[in-house]
Amino acid sequence: MAAKRIKTTEDVLLILCESVKNILTTATKSNIGYSPMVQKIKKICLSPDIGCFVLFDGGFSGLVVMNFSADSAMEIYRNYLTNMGIPEEELAILHTSDEVANTLGELMNQIVGNFQNELKKEFRISVNQNQPKMIVLNKELMVAVNTRIESPQCRKVSFETENHHPFYLELAMEKTEFIELYPIEKEEAIDPEKFIEEEKTRNSIAVASEDEKVDDDFMRELGL
Repeated sequence: MAAKRIKTTEDVLLILCESVKNILTTATKSNIGYSPMVQKIKKICLSPDIGCFVLFDGGFSGLVVMNFSADSAMEIYRNYLTNMGIPEEELAILHTSDEVANTLGELMNQIVGNFQNELKKEFRISVNQNQPKMIVLNKELMVAVNTRIESPQCRKVSFETENHHPFYLELAMEKTEFIELYPIEKEEAIDPEKFIEEEKTRNSIAVASEDEKVDDDFMRELGL
């Protein structure tokens, strides 16, 4: 018998990194890259200047955090909206503007949605997510996010915008291994541009009242 393939945290992380790269590259029409090296860290945190987090559960439990510098946040925000045809004079000029946080939150939602689809293709498992939350942070403030994940494994990957502004992806997930019982047939790759359009349509007709209630409860648990 052929040896059974085992997939670990790094395989999940690679799918997530590719979702970040593909969605942001498509949305901003600019080159987004990430380091081939991954850091093992003890905990994941929300860091200045803008932090975003989203919880997921189902096939496994985890937490994704993205931390943007002011420059990377503004570059992604401006490229995304100008790519949609919004005149530059109508764009926010400060990273602390609600419009910037809302835009990054929308992109984060698309990233995690794409991650869910790719994970289902590669692993044949499903995960659910809560609504991403964006928080503008003071330079002196760092907030550690605690979750009910047993034996968490934490990883950090450095990303860079086309203009070399850094931002960071952090992942915490329960320690687990996925052992392939039989070969998985590859499905057709999803076009990121088509996916983004579908996500926009889905978000525009979704009723968010229940999600907001759950998110508010979760925020209170975090003490935010």
